[in-house]
Amino acid sequence: MATNKFFKSLLFASTIAVSVFGSYVPDSVAYPVFAQQNYSNPRAANGKLACANCHLNQKAIEIEAPQAVLPNSVFEVEVKVPYDTTKKQIGANGKQADLNVGGILILPKGFKLASKQQISPEIKAKNKGVFISPYSTELDNMFVVGPIAGKKHQELIFPVVAPDPEKDSDVKYLTYPFYAGGNRGRGQVYPTGEKSNVNVFAATQAGQVTGITVSEKGDSMIEIVSASGVKTSQAVPKGLELVVKSGDIVTADQDLNVNPNAGGFGQEESEIVLQNPIRIIGYLVFCFFVLLTQIFLVLKKKQFEKVQAAELNF
Repeated sequence: MATNKFFKSLLFASTIAVSVFGSYVPDSVAYPVFAQQNYSNPRAANGKLACANCHLNQKAIEIEAPQAVLPNSVFEVEVKVPYDTTKKQIGANGKQADLNVGGILILPKGFKLASKQQISPEIKAKNKGVFISPYSTELDNMFVVGPIAGKKHQELIFPVVAPDPEKDSDVKYLTYPFYAGGNRGRGQVYPTGEKSNVNVFAATQAGQVTGITVSEKGDSMIEIVSASGVKTSQAVPKGLELVVKSGDIVTADQDLNVNPNAGGFGQEESEIVLQNPIRIIGYLVFCFFVLLTQIFLVLKKKQFEKVQAAELNF
């Protein structure tokens, strides 16, 4: 347990370092390490990925991967996280910032992240400044990446090495499902359950807006007085655009600001076949004999036709 905590802390520090020195994104706090620290397994029994608990908006992603792979082969799983790059998000400091992206890939047991020696120069060039790490010491078939600059990395590439059933008895030559998730932008809920500033804040009661004041930090305090004279104050974080003004009449749960969320999370699943090379060789041999049989049949037919022609001429 202590080793696992140390590993997670190391992952957190490494992710921060790479985000700062590799692909720096201002005011990005949607770290996948939050999921690592709060969920032993990122995929729930109902199939929902842990990232969806913080990123409440649903956005589509795409998965590209080979349909079949051979043992010990290195292949790419590409998770595409498309979005409008002209959009901005509200940073933790209330200022406008570019969207960051992050992703998670859950492969069958035995599949692992390829080592540096196994990765081709082309993949290294594509993944420059990108740090991919196992989800935990126990789950080395699950990988996380991010947050990284969305404008540069809308396509997340995971270099993976396939297992060898001849060396690992737990792995079989089968068709396996795998899962991927990707987010763009910051989340709406922190792991503690608190709302981030990427939210719509609503009026706690019906009444009239009697005043709006701005604190030293830049947060807006909206005072609402009900028909019975009850006064409440609703805080709206810095950087959010208000849709009410002093004197307006509001209803309970009415939105007080424009929805600032420009991002969202999506998840998809696909299948991959761990192919037995002996089966491929057997199939090729079978095809060869079928082709050879066809050739002999054609030759036999031509020989028969020649004999028939000779008999007719005679």
